Amino acid sequence: MPKNSIYDYMKQKGISRKDFMKLCGALAGALGLYGLHTILPDDQDGKDPIYHIASALEKQTRVPVIWLEFQDCAGCTEALTRSQSPTIVDLVLNMISIEYHETLTAAAGFQTEANKGEIMAQYYGEYVLVVEGSIPTGENGAYCTIGGRSAEDMLLEAAEGAAAIISAGNCAAFGGLPKADPNPTGAKGVWDIITDKPVINIPGCPAIPEVFSGTLAHYVLFGNLPELDNLNRPKTFYAQTVHDLCLRRGFHEEKKFAESFDDEGAKKGWCLYKLGCKGPTTYNACASIKWDDGLSFPVQSGHPCLGCAEPDFWDAEYFYQR
Repeated sequence: MPKNSIYDYMKQKGISRKDFMKLCGALAGALGLYGLHTILPDDQDGKDPIYHIASALEKQTRVPVIWLEFQDCAGCTEALTRSQSPTIVDLVLNMISIEYHETLTAAAGFQTEANKGEIMAQYYGEYVLVVEGSIPTGENGAYCTIGGRSAEDMLLEAAEGAAAIISAGNCAAFGGLPKADPNPTGAKGVWDIITDKPVINIPGCPAIPEVFSGTLAHYVLFGNLPELDNLNRPKTFYAQTVHDLCLRRGFHEEKKFAESFDDEGAKKGWCLYKLGCKGPTTYNACASIKWDDGLSFPVQSGHPCLGCAEPDFWDAEYFYQR
């Protein structure tokens, strides 16, 4: 992993100072720093957060990342690599160095596993561990093994030397679909197993790319965890429900609800609450950040919120009915 600063690394990739400052501004907005100067160091209080971010990037080196995948569909990885918000994602990818990732790596087999061991030893206490997918605990972990080792065994090994742990997606955070009743594999979320150090949960199915990258950027910039809620989700992105900022909320207040997906109410964009929308009880940034560079999100597209940022959302209540 290069030891030059993040800014120097970006310059080597041809990013101009002007574009660098634009990226700092985009990141400041994504992290909600405007008007929240209390989270900045005292000597930066009252100053534009852009300059604090720029200063940090000029000094800090890229953070090594080890990314493990267990019982998952790789949806969070797919979402991140297909993000349409380059001003944020490109910045974060310049701020980290992904040293191990089963989906993205070019190598395979024993070479990849040997490299992971070397990286964990070399950067012990420095790397960020990202986990995607739930961890099966039934049958001694036999439901998910890599190189003859159980997912739980590999998680415990990697977590020991991690400076921070991030659960990407509902499966890693809360067990997700694999944990749905009757949970034959004994699936658990990361924080059910790692209890001796903080675990940041970034739930969603998949997690919103900018939520993940923004959370990771916060750790890289400030060297600490963002403020978390009672489910260890970053409050910057999970403090409001999907309903709070939903463009259909006005219809909800007027008690105008679609009764079916093809009635007049649905065609007019009325509230989908009676069709099982869980927006009022789901905390996530879907309605504000949206997807595909702010293009849309499920409710805007005519589909009720399924509550994928909440624990046990597969079993909480039936879909498509109130």
